[in-house]
Amino acid sequence: MGEKTEEFYTRLKGELEKANEKWPAEYLYKFIVPSDEEKIAFIEKTFNNLGAVIKKNKSKNGKYSSVSINVIMPSADAIIEKYKEVSTVEGIISL
Repeated sequence: MGEKTEEFYTRLKGELEKANEKWPAEYLYKFIVPSDEEKIAFIEKTFNNLGAVIKKNKSKNGKYSSVSINVIMPSADAIIEKYKEVSTVEGIISL
């Protein structure tokens, strides 16, 4: 993982902890990913058994899909761990 990526996660953790004084807290993940069923299934599997509400939409031309995941997370560290898990998906963009 690059230094820039670590800086991002450190900054994100600070923002999450500042915004949420009480944990667990609800969090909304948003991803854009190439429309590949295996990639989308991997993202869904990453949030399996967490009670997540997952919404998927394909772009107008069908080349990309947006995946929104609303889930209760136990801590800022847990949120960041999920970002790291899905970062292995080729072509994924985290919003």
